[in-house]
Amino acid sequence: MNPHIFREYDIRGVVGRDLTDESVDDLARAIGTFFYRNGARRVSLGRDARESSPLFRDLLARGFNQSGLDVLDVGMVPTPMLYYTLFTQGVDAGVMITGSHNPPDENGFKICLGKSTIFGSQIAEIKEIALARDFAKGSGRVEERDILKEYCEQIAANVELGPRRLKVIVDGGNGMGGMVGAPLYQAMGCDVVELFCEPDSRFPNHHPDPTVVENMRFAIDAVAEHRADLAIAFDGDGDRIGVVDEAGRVIWGDQLMIIFSRAILNEHPGARFIAEVKCSQVLFDDIRLHGGEALMWKVGHSLIKAKMKEVGAQMAGEMSGHLFFADRYFGYDDAVYAGARLLEILSRTDQPLSHLLADLPPTVYTPEIRIDCPDEKKFAVVRALTEEFKQTYDVVDIDGARIGFAHGWALVRGSNTQPVIVMRFEADNQEHLEEMRRLLEAKTRSLIV
Repeated sequence: MNPHIFREYDIRGVVGRDLTDESVDDLARAIGTFFYRNGARRVSLGRDARESSPLFRDLLARGFNQSGLDVLDVGMVPTPMLYYTLFTQGVDAGVMITGSHNPPDENGFKICLGKSTIFGSQIAEIKEIALARDFAKGSGRVEERDILKEYCEQIAANVELGPRRLKVIVDGGNGMGGMVGAPLYQAMGCDVVELFCEPDSRFPNHHPDPTVVENMRFAIDAVAEHRADLAIAFDGDGDRIGVVDEAGRVIWGDQLMIIFSRAILNEHPGARFIAEVKCSQVLFDDIRLHGGEALMWKVGHSLIKAKMKEVGAQMAGEMSGHLFFADRYFGYDDAVYAGARLLEILSRTDQPLSHLLADLPPTVYTPEIRIDCPDEKKFAVVRALTEEFKQTYDVVDIDGARIGFAHGWALVRGSNTQPVIVMRFEADNQEHLEEMRRLLEAKTRSLIV
């Protein structure tokens, strides 16, 4: 078994190379054993539309049964629907079979114990069980249940649209979110134009990753063509959202958080919010300006959810479009629900979506910049940069190095999921941004070589 399939937040690899019938069978027994030893006896199981997912479903269900667990199979669903089962279906654990936005030949497993996604040391524990083949033995049964109607009713009852009827483009990217989000928004009273909402594991139209502007061009064009109020796009498994305003501009995750935090603070003065280290300083400043408490934290959906629970935050968010609502919801990242909350806010005003951000101070910023760096080297490079910049700059080092400059900030961190170093820059003008970028990129590349 390839040990590199065990990542910080999940288990993931290339089908047929890393994830074979034999290795997935062992993984099923290992995950099942981990669950059993941690007191779980009933496990929910969901899958995405990838070609390998039905077989992996069979292998996991069998392995869980052999470990003494009963299985609730909820079928082909977005990841947030699997999370929903943890709160509503009387299960002790859950596994989502998904490659998320990764290429079609990859797949993986997002693993939940109790109501939380596991990460770090718990993933390592499963790895040890798998490599030792030290499996629990027992028997169990499989029950199938369709929860789509119940899940949609939960969101529809939770969100109340105002009098304005909105026209929304929904770009599913042939992943799992569009097949749920498009009919739900229509049922809630919106005029919906569907793009690529039929699941297709080949992703024939564009890659389902809304953090990449090129992947959003269909949504941008459709907003102009249909004179829509906005577009909502989903990643491969429906836990990340991308948004385009009426003028065709992409609204990033931290900008969406500004919109949501203002609305939440109107209802809950002093509310607490968490945003990860890649988010704009404008977000942190705006939350505080409106009377809220803003905490900076590490990147990663599992880490964010754990921190939310620890500090009692009403909401959290990531640049990548993971948005977590504890306010009126369960606290997990759900792009379909986030889209519904945005429609609620917009339907209660006669202003365009762009107006909701029009009063922000102007800044220039980059999207995520990825520099290839071997897995075994990336964190050492970031540690070296952190120590160097600490000599002369203010550095927040909770996750990589967020370096404060006179006219902006720069972030450099090792990705927990890919062999890359991730950077992001924000400044008061383009000249200052380019100065920071040239400095940091040059130092980083000199350490990689």
